[in-house]
Amino acid sequence: MFDKITNRFNIRLIGFSIFLTVSLLSLRAQNNQPKNTPVELRVIKSYKAYKQSVKKDSLKKMVELKTIVPGIQYDLRYGTINNFLHRQLYHNGNITFLRLPVAHALSQAQQELKHQGLSLKIWDAYRPYRVTVEMWDAIKDDRYVADPKKGSGHNRGIAVDLTVINISTGKELDMGTGFDNFSDTAHQDFVNLPSEILQNRAILRTTMEKYGFKALPTEWWHFYWNSSEFEVMDIEAKKFKKNIK
Repeated sequence: MFDKITNRFNIRLIGFSIFLTVSLLSLRAQNNQPKNTPVELRVIKSYKAYKQSVKKDSLKKMVELKTIVPGIQYDLRYGTINNFLHRQLYHNGNITFLRLPVAHALSQAQQELKHQGLSLKIWDAYRPYRVTVEMWDAIKDDRYVADPKKGSGHNRGIAVDLTVINISTGKELDMGTGFDNFSDTAHQDFVNLPSEILQNRAILRTTMEKYGFKALPTEWWHFYWNSSEFEVMDIEAKKFKKNIK
């Protein structure tokens, strides 16, 4: 009888030892994992998947900017060869998109500028994820090009590259550099510039920030809506034309 009890106890002890060993090995493996291991980026690649996301959350709708921002001007550089890669990166025609709440905020900024005789000019808004990959392959510098591992605000439809023009003349305000100037002079905190240029930059930045946008420190022209709610998309913008009414 005593031997049976002893055997049962030994079996249970062995089982507990095995459980404890496995648990410790598992914990050690977790501790040996590199910190901040990147989570696989979710990318919406089909218009159908995009529509499903909008069905769940109407604020994810992509809207063409001229349908919601009166008087806004376009010079969509990546739809031409007039960009830092010197090749056409997408074929949108003269249309561009942002998520609904971002477009509404941009409309408010435009209205304020119009009272000053000014208007926004868009260089880029939404761009497919594949374009970010192309840019990264050319310039692996995350000060100026988004790392594809994280995706871009442009891929999410929440970032915009833009400047300000004088409505009466159609000319751009002098901002000290052109678009996609990868130098310190283009940085938001660069102050070794004439007062007129600093004032022009301040007009753009203060207006955009007033309506919820944040400035990218390394590019005076880049502003984004600070939200993690919007997925990265790899869908050609022309497919969103179905949204235009």
